[in-house]
Amino acid sequence: MRDLLLGIDIGTSSCKVAVFAPDGEVVTAKNAEYEVFRPHPGWAEQDPEDWVDGVYDCIRRIFAETDVTAEEIRGIGVDGQGWAAVAMDKDGKVLINTPIWMDMRAQDICDRLNKETGADRIFELAGNPLKPSYTTPKIIWYKENHPEIYDRIDKILQCNSFLVYRLTGEISQDVSMGYGLHCFDMRKAEWDTDMAKALGIPEAFLPPIFPCTAVVGKVNEEASKRTGLAVGTPVVAGGLDAACGTLGAGVSRPGETQEQGGQAGGMSICIDEYAADPRLILGYHVVPDTWLLQGGTTGGGGVMRWFEQNFADYERSNGSGRSSLVQLNEIAEKIPAGCDGMVFLPYMNGERTPIWDPEAKGVFYGLDFSKTKGHFVRACMEGVAFALRHNLEVAAAAGAGVDELKAMGGSANSLLWTQIKADVTGKRIVVPASDTATTFGAAILAGVGVGIYQSCTDAVDKTVHVTRTHEPNPENREIYDKMYGIYLEIYEQLKETMHKQRRI
Repeated sequence: MRDLLLGIDIGTSSCKVAVFAPDGEVVTAKNAEYEVFRPHPGWAEQDPEDWVDGVYDCIRRIFAETDVTAEEIRGIGVDGQGWAAVAMDKDGKVLINTPIWMDMRAQDICDRLNKETGADRIFELAGNPLKPSYTTPKIIWYKENHPEIYDRIDKILQCNSFLVYRLTGEISQDVSMGYGLHCFDMRKAEWDTDMAKALGIPEAFLPPIFPCTAVVGKVNEEASKRTGLAVGTPVVAGGLDAACGTLGAGVSRPGETQEQGGQAGGMSICIDEYAADPRLILGYHVVPDTWLLQGGTTGGGGVMRWFEQNFADYERSNGSGRSSLVQLNEIAEKIPAGCDGMVFLPYMNGERTPIWDPEAKGVFYGLDFSKTKGHFVRACMEGVAFALRHNLEVAAAAGAGVDELKAMGGSANSLLWTQIKADVTGKRIVVPASDTATTFGAAILAGVGVGIYQSCTDAVDKTVHVTRTHEPNPENREIYDKMYGIYLEIYEQLKETMHKQRRI
């Protein structure tokens, strides 16, 4: 009988469940999509029950459609998108749809709390500025807008800890998800009760904190009936999707850096000394005794997903037999670097780092009659690359410069897009198994927790291998330097106009 590990990733647009052998080989993988609800401008929320239904369906299909058996699963790791606020009552019932990381509804709450509690005091403890996309203001939003629901809250969970609860019945929060709440002491990795009181967050809402590799429970009978998993299968605390993806891409040592190509964009730099910067995001890595200094943008692979859904009817229906994304890549490849002067701001749901502007808007600049669909596709790719460069430059100014990026996520499957990122940033980009990095990172945590690996670094050394390398093309550097300057200038020139829209 094989020793296998199950990795679960609760992403923004879909969940992925994959089974891995100890050598990192993907045995099988399934995914299921679910909705992001946008009932009002700036809102983005999901029903946590959709995560559970999607994951459980994937697990059932694995057992029904492959030769994997429940008894072969040695351990389960769960990762998920950050900054959710799953409001759960004492019976484990979800009380309301949770705002997710893209949600910007709580700007006024942040403005008030930063003034009343002190923005500097909050940042000094939490290592992160108080912004609407984090978990903290969403809890207060519940209190002020749904007091009848707020009064019934027993615990606030993150999406991975909510699924861990459904699998095991145990309440937990892993350390890498602590960064979503500003009563989390980023130096000590523990809740600060004084700050919780100052922010108006009841201490009872806060789950106990566990290391990411800690076995916090075992699959219970109810979860077994719904999934086919064996009762008693160990489940570890898990971690943030970006952190698990960073680990799965091979980042386990200080100085190594991941480039994120999932729904969101950005990067994660592994550091072993506390280094907070208000323009960036700081959180614990899933690797013990390290942090991740992160750039997180709203416009990553999700930009291409949006474009494909809305503007690729021809590519989907032309009978070529090739995926629409492959065809979009092909027409973008015909456009020269710099996109003939066309620039895209990928601020599709406001923007996070480094500008932290919930009112920022997506912009295509430089249109004329010569522009084609290929220009739009390439501009999307280059705009996301400019956002990555912006974050890398801020990180370098904060003392965390990097020379090489390890790419992950669906965007890394595009050779063109990955090369554009290398050319724009001037960094070498190496690509391991991009599609499975996040679920594999979660599986590694389970493997460490049950003793298959000695440590996260041991797992990376044994399993993660580079499949290709992209060196920056110096011929494109001058072009991209010029276009990057225009990219920065467009936002600065339009910022006030963007903010006026909120007041209309």
